[in-house]
Amino acid sequence: MKGRQIVLDHLDGREAAALMVDGRLQDLLVDGGDQPRPGTIYRAQADRPMKGQGGMFVTTPAGKAFLRQVKGLSPGQTILVQVTGHAEPGKAVPVTTKLLFKSRYAIVTPGAAGLNISRSIRDDDLRDRLLMLAHEAMGGSDMGLILRSACAVAGPEEIAEDIRAMHDLAATVMADAEGAPETLADGDSPHLLAWRDWAEPADVVTEPGSFEALGVRDQIESLTSPQVPLPGGAAMFIEPTRALVAVDVNTGNETGHAAGLRVNIAAARDLPRQLRLRGLGGQLALDLAPMPKKDRKTFETALRAAFRTDQVETALVGWTPLGHYELQRKRDRIPLKDLLE
Repeated sequence: MKGRQIVLDHLDGREAAALMVDGRLQDLLVDGGDQPRPGTIYRAQADRPMKGQGGMFVTTPAGKAFLRQVKGLSPGQTILVQVTGHAEPGKAVPVTTKLLFKSRYAIVTPGAAGLNISRSIRDDDLRDRLLMLAHEAMGGSDMGLILRSACAVAGPEEIAEDIRAMHDLAATVMADAEGAPETLADGDSPHLLAWRDWAEPADVVTEPGSFEALGVRDQIESLTSPQVPLPGGAAMFIEPTRALVAVDVNTGNETGHAAGLRVNIAAARDLPRQLRLRGLGGQLALDLAPMPKKDRKTFETALRAAFRTDQVETALVGWTPLGHYELQRKRDRIPLKDLLE
């Protein structure tokens, strides 16, 4: 099917949302079950700093969490923290004291003043109108505000309502900073995240069983294999280990002087999608198909372009002495294989 579809259904009993573009799975959100959802805000209590680890454990209603920003904090102090990602096996949930109240059109930032507009909105007249709307809706608040790219196609009443809702939530949470550890705001579910972050026009399908009927389930099942087919019979293999995610790129039937570069570029273009769908992050090592060193710049350009529109924070670290390419990616999702077990 041509066009964009947002399919809201369940996967093995878990709430899930799939983004399809021209019949191809582009993104997948699956509820993590027992783990707290990213975006959840706790009133927590600071424990002792962990020397050598650059942070401290904090006590939340859901158990221990790990906080890296410890300057000025003392044991026993009550603080507000927000979950930033999912915990690795055997580790504490990562949290931050830099709270964000995020919705479809607006992000309210209590700790960072100023009114900002997404750089993807380039029309000067529209930016001026949005800035005036932001000033009015924030009502002189000392909190910060970021207007997201979805504002470009939204009506002023929708945007203003969204700003006020996020500001009121932020004000309520910030005023409730004293007391025992408590959950003050829950992170968004997959269906709410789909509404919040997949803002481009799309057909929304909500009928139960839509994953089966529209072939979403079949595409999800294919992600359980490490092999990803590439054009011309080439392939890349994505295999997570305890230490890192290894990506091996093979030319297969591709031949010729520039075969390595062509296959590596094809792998680079599909890599962000594959990592999103598989829920993989942390350290990544790319073992690329052989290509001359003079072609590395061309490959890096393709890799940067591929990750530029990806929402998951990813650092392109660079080449190793052995010729591998390394990346560091935020762990903001649970690996898909863990959810399907």
